[in-house]
Amino acid sequence: MGLIGSVAARLSRPGGGLLLDLDGTLVLSEATHQRAFRDYFATRGWYVTDDVVREFSGRLAPEVFGTLPGPWTGEEPVALTEGVLEVLRGMEVRPEPVPGAARLLAACATAGLPMALVTSAHREWAVAALELLGAAELGVQMVTAEDCAHGKPDPEPFRRGAEVLGLDPSGLVAFEDAPAGIASACAAGVGYVIGVTTSQSAFVLRAAGARETFADLTALAATVERQAVQHGTAST
Repeated sequence: MGLIGSVAARLSRPGGGLLLDLDGTLVLSEATHQRAFRDYFATRGWYVTDDVVREFSGRLAPEVFGTLPGPWTGEEPVALTEGVLEVLRGMEVRPEPVPGAARLLAACATAGLPMALVTSAHREWAVAALELLGAAELGVQMVTAEDCAHGKPDPEPFRRGAEVLGLDPSGLVAFEDAPAGIASACAAGVGYVIGVTTSQSAFVLRAAGARETFADLTALAATVERQAVQHGTAST
């Protein structure tokens, strides 16, 4: 059984379901977000290296501002984050979906496969991203920045993702593009964690704990679409 077959088998079992990161996993927005950080830092007259900017990837910005030394040290993390968000809101960049993402969400809904978004982004952006993917009306459960006291790599986000689905995390499959998110999913006890190599190499994601990696979501979407057809046939 190949990797896709293994994932399909897990998803078809009782208690199976998907936990999906958003930025970099469903939409290609990491570059836009990093640009917002850089632009905000420039308005403050701060020079911040790309390596430091990448530290914010997949994590709650207030936590990073509060713990990572930088020119912002001593300032209020939430206020700093709001400054970055204001820059982001003013950008006229429309992120592209990760290939297969829209198909995957639609197929999950058709197949009756439980799915939840687990993101460090705020709910405002999560809702907008689901609209971009044509999934606003598909009943996707969400865990966003507002729902967690501790962000990725802490296990709380993915633990809450399992809770909103009412399922044991050991039966779930998670897709993530950031090392912090992969670490969070693994620590939460998610049964199978897969990396998406839109922003990090396969080596980096495997080192963080990913069991396997994909370039995008097209293969998974095709697998769930087949399950959706079977589900429809069984229901008639």
